[in-house]
Amino acid sequence: MKKRCLIVSVLLLSLAGPIVSADVVETKNGAKIVGKVTLIDGSAVVVDTEYAGTVKIKQSDVTAITTDTPANIRLASGTVLQGTLTSEGAGALVIAGSDGSLHTSVDKVVTTWAPTAKDPEVVALQRAWAYEAGVDVVGKTGNSEQLGTGFRFRATLTGPQDKLQFYSAYDRQVTEGQKSADQLKAGVDYQNSFSGRNSWYVRDEAGFDRVKLIDFSNVAAAGLGYDFIKKPKETLTGRIGFAHRFESYRVDPVLYATYVDPLRVGGPLDPDQARRLATKESVNSAGLDVGLSHSLELKEFRIVNRLSYIPAFSDFSDYQATHESYIELPLTDPMWKVRMGVENDYTSKPSPGRRRLDTTYFTRLVLNWK
Repeated sequence: MKKRCLIVSVLLLSLAGPIVSADVVETKNGAKIVGKVTLIDGSAVVVDTEYAGTVKIKQSDVTAITTDTPANIRLASGTVLQGTLTSEGAGALVIAGSDGSLHTSVDKVVTTWAPTAKDPEVVALQRAWAYEAGVDVVGKTGNSEQLGTGFRFRATLTGPQDKLQFYSAYDRQVTEGQKSADQLKAGVDYQNSFSGRNSWYVRDEAGFDRVKLIDFSNVAAAGLGYDFIKKPKETLTGRIGFAHRFESYRVDPVLYATYVDPLRVGGPLDPDQARRLATKESVNSAGLDVGLSHSLELKEFRIVNRLSYIPAFSDFSDYQATHESYIELPLTDPMWKVRMGVENDYTSKPSPGRRRLDTTYFTRLVLNWK
């Protein structure tokens, strides 16, 4: 009989254990929140409850915290102790650990984390990689035939004060059997925020544009940046620096054929002379590098705008200007997003027979991962 009572008692205790084992947070208005304290970050106390999900309470409104499992606790003085919390009333707390107890108060607790987790301050100082890949395909058939494809990839290494980016993009479009877009660019960009809103940067971008007859282009730049807006969800950054711009051009096949045409008025030109006349002179000059970028993250979407202006010192009327604006919407899986926007690429002095402005409207599927 005694054995049966003992077994029943053990079973009841094992069933009751999970019910009575819980953390308790009390507030100034007398409310008691029972659950599991998962985080205290200096501004809020986060509690997971069975009846209301995750509850976030202002730390300034909390008068008592009692926990039943140990956690790492950092105080405003920098002291870190692992233990449980017990309330002494009126905001006073006791941290009870294996090395003893420490008396403190709710407002002095700035960070907590699980015993097996990494210190948040250490994590914040570590650099982390993030990756992004995007693809867009546009097709048309019927009265006209058109097929366009675009690929993007970006790898970003972000630290507490700096950011390193590697990126590439390729666009190709065929309209009625003729290439209407064939462009590649790849680059690297490094920014270091050395003081508050101030930063310095270096970057290099290379590529080609066969429709504009740009055989090879390269822009290397360095300068200073300033964050006009620097918030967790919004940034507005301006840049100005010095650049070196290089562009070599292909022979325009239409012009070349015109110059060497035997029926040309005045007679055909020598092939070397025709090649020189049908090719734009290369650009090889120092210049300015001016940029402006804005990013705003809202609850349901993100908006990004970028502007770039690169004039050559040898001829300020010879410049490149690019613009990109898009809105990004997350899908059911937050790793996947849809990006819709417009890109403008302006060359003030293009090859003969080529337009100055190219405008691309796009809808792009983007995958982000870490």
